Amino acid sequence: MTADTLRVELACATGSQQELIEFTVSSHRTVGQIIDESGIYDLFPGQGLESAAVGIWGRPVDRDQRVRDGDRIEIYRPLKMDPREARRRLAESGRTMNQKSDD
Repeated sequence: MTADTLRVELACATGSQQELIEFTVSSHRTVGQIIDESGIYDLFPGQGLESAAVGIWGRPVDRDQRVRDGDRIEIYRPLKMDPREARRRLAESGRTMNQKSDD
């Protein structure tokens, strides 16, 4: 690796598939450029990743954010249900997040 290159990771997951891809890229690349050029859209077809929220190490960022060496770019899928609503529904049924549905 040279002074003009960076090592970054790209993470994306659905309920059934996870990918963590490591890249060496030229410096001055943006999150959006790396995502667009990564091939991730082919690995997750029809998932709407082109417009999904993104972040670096759990912190939401814009796609025009420049990456730094060691960054992990994350593509966030939309939640099926607000976590607070999910907990409320479980509480109403007498269950908790740690219990399986057949308990």
